[in-house]
Amino acid sequence: MSALSTEDITVGTTTFASLGVPAPLVAVLASSGITAPFPIQAATLPDALAGRDILGRAQTGSGKTLGFSLPLVAKLAGGHTMACRPRGLVLVPTRELAAQVQGVITPLAHAAGLKVAAIFGGTSQNPQVAALRGRADIVVACPGRLADLIEQGHCHLGDVEIAVLDEADHMADLGFLPVVRRLLDATPPQGQRLLFSATLDGAVDVIARRFLTRPARHSVDADSRPPEITHHLITVTPADRTDVIAALASGEGRVLIFTRTKHGARRLARQLAQAGTPVVELHGNLTQGARTRNLAAFTSGEVRAMVATDIAARGIHVDGIDLVVHADPPAEHKAYTHRSGRTARGGAEGTVVTLQTPAQVSEVRTLMRKAGVSAQASTASPGSAILRSIAGPPAKRSRRAAPAARRTSLQALPAEQSGGGAAAASASFRGRRGRR
Repeated sequence: MSALSTEDITVGTTTFASLGVPAPLVAVLASSGITAPFPIQAATLPDALAGRDILGRAQTGSGKTLGFSLPLVAKLAGGHTMACRPRGLVLVPTRELAAQVQGVITPLAHAAGLKVAAIFGGTSQNPQVAALRGRADIVVACPGRLADLIEQGHCHLGDVEIAVLDEADHMADLGFLPVVRRLLDATPPQGQRLLFSATLDGAVDVIARRFLTRPARHSVDADSRPPEITHHLITVTPADRTDVIAALASGEGRVLIFTRTKHGARRLARQLAQAGTPVVELHGNLTQGARTRNLAAFTSGEVRAMVATDIAARGIHVDGIDLVVHADPPAEHKAYTHRSGRTARGGAEGTVVTLQTPAQVSEVRTLMRKAGVSAQASTASPGSAILRSIAGPPAKRSRRAAPAARRTSLQALPAEQSGGGAAAASASFRGRRGRR
């Protein structure tokens, strides 16, 4: 099954057709095994297809990509796009998310005779410029690279009929909202706008009030089944930290390990590899190609452990992550929630382990309280039984295979990533750089 059909809860007997989705798009969904909408889709599709602005609050992985992709394609079908003047715009905070959203929209767009282009940094702009000149109808873009192309005269937003802002709160966290405001100001004010975010406070609320006109408001959190997560808080000595993480990553399950910094991620990945744990890394110091290959290897199961910074905490659609390890406790409780949400998806159970040293006890106690988490507390060394009970039976060691080729379909693709290259906005479009 695709990630889109496993990460949400089916809404009764409601169908996409009954919500007003055109038949050709319903057929594309059915060909990928997607036959019934999930809560955020059922809530937003009627209003979005009717042309209303949408203000949606939903967690990452709630299915909102289809919630905006379907009305985007349905509205633009049959229209005419000029070179370098897209009619549909989706702004996303990260490169992998741009690739993922493009992969979801492309089969739908193909059925409607439309073309989609992804615009993001960390790679050559020449193919992106060529796609714009080739009359891409829909652009899925990270703000910084799109701003650069606009400044160079390669793209104009004056024909945008429908604009989408996805993961708006993450956009705010990365400091992209100044450039987002300038980009939205460049689109026609009478166009339709859809904004989705996990939270709607602070700067996100300012964006909503400025750019949305009498939006239909939808939130599905209250209707979603809470994830089945077991939380552990384990105190370790600094000297034992790496060996404890290696023990947690030694089982047969898929493990996502978070560090606070990219340098810490690289160092920990190297230490785990030296200890005999097959591992890949995901952080802002890697090239785009390396990030894509590493995430593909983790997604396919070729490598069961990945060390990442918080760029992996939002929106990566990897099924079957059994264990999340906070090798470094996150800086604030929202990051704890987003990191932990990478497991127990689609109704599955999951486990989250937070490691703390004795010096971090007070800090982590405050973090857990703010996150509303009650964790099972213990003290452990590398040989402690609690680690084996969490990790499960030791995995058989095997040589890592070459990463699988990236798929382009409605199924999960390499997903969200830091805006390292995407933040490189120039001159009048520049916002605060958001690399991690």
